[in-house]
Amino acid sequence: MSDKKTALVTGANKGLGYEIAAGLGALGHRLAVGARDQARGEAAVKRLHDAGVDAFAVPLDVTSDRSVAQAAELIERQGGRLDVLVNNAGISGETGPGWVQDPTTLDLEVVRTVVDTNVYGVIRVTNAMLPMLRRSASPRIVNISSSVGSVTWQADPDIEVGPVMAAYSPTKSYLNAVTVHYARQFTGTDILVNAACPGLVATDFTGFQGRPPHEAAATAIRLATLPDGGPTGSFFNDDGVIPW
Repeated sequence: MSDKKTALVTGANKGLGYEIAAGLGALGHRLAVGARDQARGEAAVKRLHDAGVDAFAVPLDVTSDRSVAQAAELIERQGGRLDVLVNNAGISGETGPGWVQDPTTLDLEVVRTVVDTNVYGVIRVTNAMLPMLRRSASPRIVNISSSVGSVTWQADPDIEVGPVMAAYSPTKSYLNAVTVHYARQFTGTDILVNAACPGLVATDFTGFQGRPPHEAAATAIRLATLPDGGPTGSFFNDDGVIPW
């Protein structure tokens, strides 16, 4: 088995996920590039190869038990190790003008779809990858969250955290709570689990409003490479810990 650490980033074929993968690759990690669309995943791997990053494509639909199981089997065959998991794949769900999701008119199918990707998908992928992560000397799990999932900030009228998004924002609050419970479950082990807020990132997810993805990737990369004994069960942005 190679001594090179392996990292899986979900939704890594573009935007923030790609930049997290590229950043970890630049630090010497081998990258498992998770992508729902295999062709796009392979195109991202080619870009990483061109940049000198060791990477391979992993077809991965986080909403599918079968796809996630097959992804775990593929990573096992590719070297039998996983040291870092970055749960980046996420969707906003259908929105109205100004990205608004009005809770009084919300379609429950939209809520179910967003929860399935943003929460169930994280649990599904994490649990499938745990056997390999447990074999790592320094396993790290990073869940990509958002400040819109901070109930503390959402409830403060003096803090601007974006529009009312009654499907998307609560999924990030749910994800934050799940992150805490994974961290509690792994108390006394070497597995560190944290949530990262990248801020508003200029990708197709936001209509290309916000800061460059390579800048937004910094917090996730830092949490994915924490030293042993580092923080766990916390929520970070560029400035440090932010409230749940």
